[in-house]
Amino acid sequence: MQEEILLQISGKIKERRKELGITVQELADKAEVSKGLISQIENSRTIPSLMVLMDIIKSLEIDLNSFFKDINFHKKDAPVLVKRKDNYQKFEKEQAVGFNYSRILTKNIKFSTADFVLLELEVNAHRPMVKTEAFEFKYMIEGKVEYQFSKKKIILEKGDSMLFDGRLSHTPVNIGDTKALMLVVYFFE
Repeated sequence: MQEEILLQISGKIKERRKELGITVQELADKAEVSKGLISQIENSRTIPSLMVLMDIIKSLEIDLNSFFKDINFHKKDAPVLVKRKDNYQKFEKEQAVGFNYSRILTKNIKFSTADFVLLELEVNAHRPMVKTEAFEFKYMIEGKVEYQFSKKKIILEKGDSMLFDGRLSHTPVNIGDTKALMLVVYFFE
């Protein structure tokens, strides 16, 4: 049970740091701890003292109650997670025009985190090639997209899916005449 709680806490710290767009070093500086300690905490290799944990949470600009409210301290039956579409969290990534992201769910899974996202690509959406520190699963809900990699182009249409290592340079291009919608799942180690 203690290991599961540690994984939940480390995952929340890493997820929030990434939401804020700050580096491990920047968080360490804000919390007045070493970069190595933040890295060890995020990778579930150490448990911080209560005072250090409180400093880190404060540095992440989160209320303590909010931080701990989703931590499951009593491992009984796994909860059923339902998230209504009106509660999806909108966010932006990269230097992208016409890319409308909605986070459906982020959930820690033993030794990794899965991030479930809806990506809507407007006609004429564009961004530079990117790399992601995760494996990426794509499922086309509607529309037609050409996924561009350094040496390959793959066309995906409604119902198609794809899994790839996000560390390959890539970008999707909407090649249809309507908005394209896809489910994206990032698997972070």
